[in-house]
Amino acid sequence: MKSTVFSLVFACIAFAAVPRAQQQPAGSRSRDVYVSVVDSKGVAAPDLTAADFSVREDGVAREVTRAVPATEPLSVMLLVDDSQASTASIPYLRDGITHFMTLLQGKGKVGIVTIGERPTSLLESTADPAAQKKAVGRIFARPGSGAYLLEAIVDVSKGIRIRNATRPHIVALSVEAVEFSNMQKEAVLKELLASGATLHVLAIGSPASVESDEMRNRGMVIADGTEQTGGRREQLLTPMAIDDHLSRLAGELLNQYLVTYGRPESLIQPEKLQVSVKKPGLTARARTRLAEK
Repeated sequence: MKSTVFSLVFACIAFAAVPRAQQQPAGSRSRDVYVSVVDSKGVAAPDLTAADFSVREDGVAREVTRAVPATEPLSVMLLVDDSQASTASIPYLRDGITHFMTLLQGKGKVGIVTIGERPTSLLESTADPAAQKKAVGRIFARPGSGAYLLEAIVDVSKGIRIRNATRPHIVALSVEAVEFSNMQKEAVLKELLASGATLHVLAIGSPASVESDEMRNRGMVIADGTEQTGGRREQLLTPMAIDDHLSRLAGELLNQYLVTYGRPESLIQPEKLQVSVKKPGLTARARTRLAEK
């Protein structure tokens, strides 16, 4: 298991070593935050300006001074469910992931970690189309295996923390079945938030109803992790929807905004962030947790 964890860490540190725009020095009078804006259909909304955004920290309004398209390279880690429960979904996963990578070509790097049986690095972070295509062709369901989504989130988050990747995102493609990780919600969320990554989860199939500690922790991590990091959470009732939802996610990532707002100097750092958009029919998503309680 140790070798697997190390391989995941090295897969993640291949991200570009550029400081994240959201990490300003303590006491800075301005802050940056990446924001996704989508319409009622989940399609990215372009051409917004600073006047379209409002920002609050711990309920206090802040002045938005700038909003520009985010141009920093993306760093995306795909967590792909290859447990036995994913057997019927594998062809759709391959097609959707291939299309997703094609849409992101030239905009950043993508890596793949599979979560069946144990988290396993399948593709180190790369922008090489040939390497990406080869890795997708190696995605198969593992007979008799279960999913370890929470362990994968922790392992990948630790790897991301080693290097300051630009715009890090974790995209989990998880089939609704039994979760085998025995990790607690608090430990998983702590690593995720510390990494600075945004968690997106596409859950495939009808929501699982197994009442176990593992499933409860999984459900809470998905709910709180996506909300606190500003990610997308989708329930796909059929694997045939994978390509469509991954395409929308790619459009969202390619059309993010870098929003800058003013903050007065203070010894007490705020914990909660709320970013909203003023235009009707649009929804803004951004990180909502700024500090550990």
